This record gives sequence, structure tokens and C-alpha cells, in this order.
Amino acid sequence: MSSTSWHYEQDGRFAAFEPVLAPAPGPEASLRPLRRTEGVLYLSGQVAMAGDELVATGVLGAEVDVATGQACARQCALNLLGRLQEELGSLAVVKQVVKLTVFVASAPGFRQQPQVADGATEVFVDVLGEAGKHARSAVGVAELPLGTPVEVEAIVEVGPEA
Repeated sequence: MSSTSWHYEQDGRFAAFEPVLAPAPGPEASLRPLRRTEGVLYLSGQVAMAGDELVATGVLGAEVDVATGQACARQCALNLLGRLQEELGSLAVVKQVVKLTVFVASAPGFRQQPQVADGATEVFVDVLGEAGKHARSAVGVAELPLGTPVEVEAIVEVGPEA
């Protein structure tokens, strides 16, 4: 496992840091943080955890504003990149992020799920360039695990050297 991952500095640039990922489920668990089928990785949804704490809790359009929702989506994307790096050893073998699905806990009438999801999209494009450009769904839901405002899952194509 490589020890380098990314986070946003306050000025919006990326900086290297040691990834802080929640422990992956053990071999006896039914759930895996990712599954590989040939050259495609399916990554389980990641919530907006930074270390041991959620970036925010609540739903968009009530307790959480769009800017905070975008920050949560960015953290979810960073967590996904951390899982990828943990699995692959290097993000250099990523051929293409195929699709992101962004779940946004939404109050009735909230319709800015795509703007919230932009936070995750920006991270993948900033880190991976052209390979980070993807198809995407932004879905409003009533609630998410732990009260997180955003959860993001990904499908990623990797090269044969992975």
C-alpha cells in the first residue's frame, strides 16, 4: 500500500498526506470496500468521514447548505481515491473513472443534487485529469448512514498492470 493520498489545502490545491481510512471489513464480512471483475473496480459507497468524524451531518436544504454538501462530496471522493490507492498501490494504473453515483440526503423540495455532486467530480478530475472524467448520477435520498449528507460510490477501469 502506498502511503500517499490527497486532501485539499485551504487554497483549493491538493497536498500529499497519509490516508486515514476506516478499517476495511475483515474476511468474514459479507461486504467489501471494493470488488474487482477483470479490469473494473466497483467501489462501495464512501461517506464524508475525515478521520474519525463526519464533515457534517444533516440533510441538504435544511441543516446543510450547498457549499457544505460540496465539501462532503469532496471528502467522499478523497476517501474513494484512498481506497483505490490502497488496492492498487498507485493511481497511475487508473485508465478511466467510468461512473460516480452521488447520493445526497435531501429535504423535500431540494433540487441541487447535481451542484453538490460537482464537489466529487472536481476531485476526480483534479487528481486524475482526463481519466477522472466520468458519467454521473446525483440522487436525492431521505437519509444516509450515520447522518452523513453525502455518499459516493464509483466504478473505475484499471490497466492490466494493476
